[in-house]
Amino acid sequence: MPSKKAIYKIIALIVILAVVGFFVFFPAQLDKQTNRLHDSTLPVISEQARTLHSQLFIGDWHSDTLMWKRDLMDKHDYGHVDIPRLQQGNVALQMFTTVTKSPDGINYEANSTDASDNITKLALVSLWPTNTWGSLAERALFQASKALELADEFPEQVSLITSKSELSQFLKQREANPKLLGMLLGTEGSHALDGELSNIQSLFDSGFRMMSLQHFFDNKLGGSLHGESGEGLTEFGKEALQKMQSLGIMVDVSHSSEQVVKDVLAISNQPLLVSHTGFYGHCPSARNIPDDLMQQIAANKGLIAVGYWDGAVCEPNVTEIAKAIKYGIELVGSEHIALGSDYDGATSVPFDTSQLIYLTQALLDLGLSEQQIKQVMGGNMLQYLQLHLPD
Repeated sequence: MPSKKAIYKIIALIVILAVVGFFVFFPAQLDKQTNRLHDSTLPVISEQARTLHSQLFIGDWHSDTLMWKRDLMDKHDYGHVDIPRLQQGNVALQMFTTVTKSPDGINYEANSTDASDNITKLALVSLWPTNTWGSLAERALFQASKALELADEFPEQVSLITSKSELSQFLKQREANPKLLGMLLGTEGSHALDGELSNIQSLFDSGFRMMSLQHFFDNKLGGSLHGESGEGLTEFGKEALQKMQSLGIMVDVSHSSEQVVKDVLAISNQPLLVSHTGFYGHCPSARNIPDDLMQQIAANKGLIAVGYWDGAVCEPNVTEIAKAIKYGIELVGSEHIALGSDYDGATSVPFDTSQLIYLTQALLDLGLSEQQIKQVMGGNMLQYLQLHLPD
């Protein structure tokens, strides 16, 4: 019979293995359960679609992939995005957004600023650095560091774009190397500022070139579309907006209250982005702002990026996503519509980024012209960046 000392050692070893196993396997399991592909009828791919898709310059304004503990240089059979799948889907540009705060009991109607925060829990189980546990700015910087490391380690496959000149250089390099991916960095809400204007400069210096003002909570800048106040832009929000635009940071109003959107439209000196959304007239969801606001954004030369999940398009299948895009074209013009998947944003979608050819086919099936498809799938994003990235 083993001694008590030996039994204690065995118990300690079991506990250690259990703890190690939890931190190794639980984050991946959580990722699998949270970022899903659901069964959906996909169209038969025609030769026209194959030829067109191979010629497209594709860009996506919104993916939360950096939040997850996933090696992006490996191809995965779960989640929605990694470098091999982006290459397989012929994606040229991907905006990676950093999530810093998300409420327990998340919904599109009303979330309290006092709600328990899911990202704190994710940071703990994913073993993020301890400075991220209490600082939302550090969470954004940590997620961004993953992209910066990829660009440093794999320059033949990944290029970080922070300026017009870097974008121009990327385009030249991609002509010779079609697998090269251009990465951009953005925030999912300005909770990442931690209430300090100085953090705008800090995030800019770390490569951030798009910032959304709100996420699911109201914050110091103003009301969220899913918060409790419905308030507009605060004085701090006005100062933040001015600072962002003075640096050349593109402003995203995808989770902002209707009043915030109106206030930003009234004072912005740059066209706005809606990085992931649907259209209320196509899908009357609490996630989507009214069509007249979308028309005002477009009238001010803004860009509206359509998502792939139920909150944006109601019925998340490839045909309805294509219908949402067509609706947007008819509402505001094809030059104002883009892609904003919300991949890996705790969403369930009908196809991952490697399967974007199905969307190309669905758009053809709805009668969109090849020129309109080229604009929506990435041409408009490229043009917007060429105009609005800093020099």
